[in-house]
Amino acid sequence: MPAESSSQEVLKKGAFPHFMLKEIYEQPLAIEHTIRRHVDGNNAIFPYELDAIERALQACSRIIIAASGSSRHAGLAGELMIEDMSGVAVDVEYASEYCYRTGNTTGDAVVAVISQSGETADTLAAERAARARGARTVAITNVAGSTVAREANANLLTCAAPEVAVPATKSFTTQLTVLYLLALFMAVKRGRMDSEVVRANLDRLREVPEEIERTLADWNSRALECARRYQEVRSVLYLGRGVHYAIAREGALKLKEVSYAHAEGYPTGELRHGPNALVSEKGLVVMLATCDPADPDSVLRYQKNRSVLENVKQHGGNLIVVGTEGDRELHSFTGDVLFVPPAPELLLPLLEVVPLQLLAYHMAILNGCDVDHPRNLEKAVTTE
Repeated sequence: MPAESSSQEVLKKGAFPHFMLKEIYEQPLAIEHTIRRHVDGNNAIFPYELDAIERALQACSRIIIAASGSSRHAGLAGELMIEDMSGVAVDVEYASEYCYRTGNTTGDAVVAVISQSGETADTLAAERAARARGARTVAITNVAGSTVAREANANLLTCAAPEVAVPATKSFTTQLTVLYLLALFMAVKRGRMDSEVVRANLDRLREVPEEIERTLADWNSRALECARRYQEVRSVLYLGRGVHYAIAREGALKLKEVSYAHAEGYPTGELRHGPNALVSEKGLVVMLATCDPADPDSVLRYQKNRSVLENVKQHGGNLIVVGTEGDRELHSFTGDVLFVPPAPELLLPLLEVVPLQLLAYHMAILNGCDVDHPRNLEKAVTTE
């Protein structure tokens, strides 16, 4: 690389050694910008962006989300957000498989496609297939002028700014933000949520960037400690229930992408249905065990998580747990706990994923991997 080009890259990184770390730290601002773009001063969500498909969203029997990689994991979280808030059924498809399932889109379905670049070949093909089948489409992208955005009936922009590192970080959390706003929008249009409840949800969402900003330094140091302890581990199970399963999948993908260790995300309750055979002193289990005490379902999931934590401990497995600040009981299972600020159940994913990104980053760096340009990967997959 020419000296001038190398110098420019260093300047763009600022004080950070890698773009991935820089972009992890940029997430509070990216989320804040995304909220401001899509919510006006009167708390109207998407005041004009969805005009072209608003009737379709009000009348549709279901929403289909088509995406790949991290974007699909955002879609898995969005599925529960939309279903729980609006009551509309959601199916999440691999974009690369969507075109081959000819009967899964009816004319009254709305298809949402998610792509950071807006140029992902599989996602673009899924969008075109959906429109050919008579569906209305909405694109969630980070590039306003991208092909996916141009060809969709409506476009919801994630305000992550350019993301240089190949692994998705700030693009992922801004996708979660847009999907949360879409769930609120659908709830309002379907008469499931009044203005006061919407305002309370928006106020709580607006607090998330500050909470991430406040906790980043602690997450970074704790993630580095855990990475040093487990940097030799080559097999990792990530576990999560409900909306947290999507974050378990994303945490596993981040580790695979940048450190080349084998990692898989599973629903927590599935551990004993096969994967438990992998639990040993040679492996690692990362469990999402946060809890929203105001949500009875969240409390029930937490109680069930405790029994699984006990199971892993009894079998000699190494454990890293992501828990809620103030939960003193988790240290009875492991000394490696990454605490996130308390939040409503459906907002916890925005907080949980950040320490998992940092864990993957530090595991990769300690193993000498190129986190910005992992082997065999591209930022945008433009061929099917």
